[in-house]
Parts: sequence; structure tokens; C-alpha cells
Amino acid sequence: MKASNALLFILVLLYINASTQWPTHTVCKEDNLEIYYKSCDPQQDFALSIDHCPDVATHTFNIRAATVLGHSIKELYIKLDMIINGKTVLSYSETLCGPGHSKLIFCGKNKGEHLYYEGPVTLGIKEIPQGDYTVSAKLTNQDHVIVACADFTVKNYLDY
Repeated sequence: MKASNALLFILVLLYINASTQWPTHTVCKEDNLEIYYKSCDPQQDFALSIDHCPDVATHTFNIRAATVLGHSIKELYIKLDMIINGKTVLSYSETLCGPGHSKLIFCGKNKGEHLYYEGPVTLGIKEIPQGDYTVSAKLTNQDHVIVACADFTVKNYLDY
């Protein structure tokens, strides 16, 4: 019995290592707004959910995000790219954690620690642009190693 359990466990690990893509997760799906994401880090997926999809465009909304850190984050940087038809049309980057820049409660967490955030987020924009596009988000640490990475597909047909 123990040998069959060990064999099954090894096969699952081999399958996970052989798989190069994570599944696409639905963040929200309303009549006129759909948001999906897929981790682009081949080593790690993460969980993300929001409370009320229509609030994403114009209000502060609550999110829940969780992952196990594969790398320590003494410093943390975010880079966002908006991609339309395969071309980057907008880029944004910011320091989230660093000397004198500790904007997040999980700054300073170490590899292997569970990262969980539940709380409000405000995008700081008046509306989400209409159309179908991708937002690529990449979090890197002080060693320029990817801490988390995702491609968000946005389909917005809202008429503001």
C-alpha cells in the first residue's frame, strides 16, 4: 500500500513538473465585464478573487490573494504592461517594498512563507478601457527574480 501511494505521489510530481501552463482562472464574469488570469510563472500559481465585479471599474473593491513565496521579498517591484493585438501600448512600474518604501504589509517576508492579503484595493482610474486586451503583471524581488507573474485578460463592453 505504501509503495502504491509513493508511486502515485511521484507521478503527480512528474506531471506537475512536465506541465508548462497553469489553468485560466476567472476573476469576474458579468454581462459587460470579464476578467481572467493565468500565472505566467511555470513554477507557481496563486489565488485571487474579488468581491464585486462591477466595482472594479469605478470604486474601491475588496480582494483576496494568496500564494506561498518561492523567493524572499526584502524589495519588491511591480511592472504592468497593457497589451493590445500583441503590442504593448502602456507600461507602468513602481517600487512596492524597499528601503523607505514599504507600501505593503508583507514586505520582508521570506521564501516559503504563506502570503495572504484580504482587503481594499483602488485602481486609481476612472474607468477600465473598453475592448479586449491583456494586462501583464510581474512582481520581482531585489535579486530581479520573479516572485509572481500573471497575464490578465480583460473584456470590457461597459458603456460609461
